[in-house]
Amino acid sequence: MIAIAGAKGGCGKTVTTLGLAEGLARTGTPAVAIDADRQLPNLHVAGGVDREPTLATLSSDEDVRAIAQVSPRTSNAGIVPAPEPAEKLEIESALDRLETGSIQTIVDCPSGAGPDVADALSAADGVIVVTTDSNRSLAAAETTVEMARRLDVPVLGTVLNRCEAVPTAVESWVGVPVLGVVPEAESPLTDEETTAAYEGIIETLRTRNATARTPPAYDEGLLPTGIDVLDRRLGGGLAPGSVAALTAEPASQSEQLLYEATAPRGTLYLSTERSATNVRRAIETAAVETGNPTVRRVDGADALEEAMENVRKLPDGATLVVDLADGLERHDRSAYVSFLNDLKDRLIESESVALLHCLNGTDRPANRTATIHAVDAVFDLRTVESGTETTIEHYLSIPKFRPEGALTETIELAFDGPESVPIETKPDTE
Repeated sequence: MIAIAGAKGGCGKTVTTLGLAEGLARTGTPAVAIDADRQLPNLHVAGGVDREPTLATLSSDEDVRAIAQVSPRTSNAGIVPAPEPAEKLEIESALDRLETGSIQTIVDCPSGAGPDVADALSAADGVIVVTTDSNRSLAAAETTVEMARRLDVPVLGTVLNRCEAVPTAVESWVGVPVLGVVPEAESPLTDEETTAAYEGIIETLRTRNATARTPPAYDEGLLPTGIDVLDRRLGGGLAPGSVAALTAEPASQSEQLLYEATAPRGTLYLSTERSATNVRRAIETAAVETGNPTVRRVDGADALEEAMENVRKLPDGATLVVDLADGLERHDRSAYVSFLNDLKDRLIESESVALLHCLNGTDRPANRTATIHAVDAVFDLRTVESGTETTIEHYLSIPKFRPEGALTETIELAFDGPESVPIETKPDTE
């Protein structure tokens, strides 16, 4: 069950609900759009169906399709109007008891940030936040994101309605990927460009949504790194508040591990060398499973301040990737140590984790010792050539791990598939 929400009225929640439900139906997934706004119901009007039957007529032992009216545009999509104000029905309990089976349910939430919105959000498995590019709508969307997080409802991403491009303000949101941009159209449910945009959003949800991952049954108190073989070795991941360093040679393909680390949860990816565009392009084309991180470039004399300003915006339970930490390590030692301490405090406060990418080599920054001393874990990736055909092999070791001191096994990795696959483990002889 996906909730479609946005605190600003008129941002396009209702049309987005119908557009996604009908887009799902066109691509082979039966879907039902449900109106949860009993005060200002509009789904039936926009959808072109009758006002009744409403959600209130659904009995506890019925399939929602028993009361859903067929969309006049797509036969595999149903529409369920909101209860009449006089009909006594708690929206949350009604949504909770829906038996949808293989049907995708899309719920059109009320506007605002009151109890009616909270009821609809609480029943959903995830929320898509809709906004236009107006300042009021963007501010209201941020309110919706924070409300969903307080209710512990995963934010699947945002849909930008009646837009041609992604507003700058949206690019600063952490852990809220842009699922799609829907252009303005006179008839958005039948217009070729808008219907294609809805189907593109559905494809993005199917292929890029990290909530679709099925993690192993690990310690629930740990946060997976996204690097599957590493998580297995660590018993599930890192404790909230942890800072880890990934050390590697420049030609080691260590970036692949960073891209994997973006998959489990909302991620802020700070780049000190590559442009944000190049990082996004590399993540989108990576062979490993990735998420859809917020990418920021921080460099120059104010890099530490810029990095910390971004870190302060981390939502609860997020991942921070710094690539490369070398660009921060070359600053004044006192300022850098202060940054590391402030970073640790923020991670503990937000129950998040950080991965600092550190390159080995002759030009290693002098402050690398401060990094290694401060972090809770060091993951060292080594690349070696072996065999008569000059085969490249990758080995990951963990020379520092505060919960257990050091882990002596070395894990061999393969970067040619959808995930890093453990080929073998062997004692670390160095």
